[in-house]
Amino acid sequence: MIKLTLPFWLGGPELAKLTNSCEQFYSEVEDWLRWPLSQLDPGTCSEGVLNLLAWQRDISRFKEEPLSLFRKRVQYAFINNVDAGSTAGIKRILERLGVGYCEVDERTPGLDWDIITLKLSDSQLAQHPELLSIILQMYGRTCRRYVFSTITPVKLFIGVNEFSHDQMTQVAQLHNTAHLYGQSQLLDHSQQVLCAQL
Repeated sequence: MIKLTLPFWLGGPELAKLTNSCEQFYSEVEDWLRWPLSQLDPGTCSEGVLNLLAWQRDISRFKEEPLSLFRKRVQYAFINNVDAGSTAGIKRILERLGVGYCEVDERTPGLDWDIITLKLSDSQLAQHPELLSIILQMYGRTCRRYVFSTITPVKLFIGVNEFSHDQMTQVAQLHNTAHLYGQSQLLDHSQQVLCAQL
């Protein structure tokens, strides 16, 4: 809000009223001047201006598309065109537009060379069928066919156990008359063998 200080040798309630009314008027004028700038943002503009921006960026609204998704598509139109045609780009486009994680296989064994497989979850395919077809039509590779495959996350529990060589140590006591002879030998698994004669 604009703060005004009016230079006048007389102060009082009448001057304060004049100052407040001028500040209020000029804040409205400021809003009028900022309105065209706020209409350039697809996230906050009015729906009529959004349709003009969509036409300018070659985006058309599909049947029963939510307004929030349409705003995202218009907002990210330029960067989506930059990312179009690459494997990493199609993943970023799907993330930006709210579809989520996707795996892309460009060469799937057993299928023709021009088929690209997109692996998505069942919920992604069910929630965004029209959006996926429009994304592939606008940003997919030319002369390539796309096939959807489903990913189903499965919880897997694995038991981890440690197993190794068991070793046992035994102690023997010798009488005073017994003599120990031989040599110790190092064998597999770090065992020592001593020979003793009683």
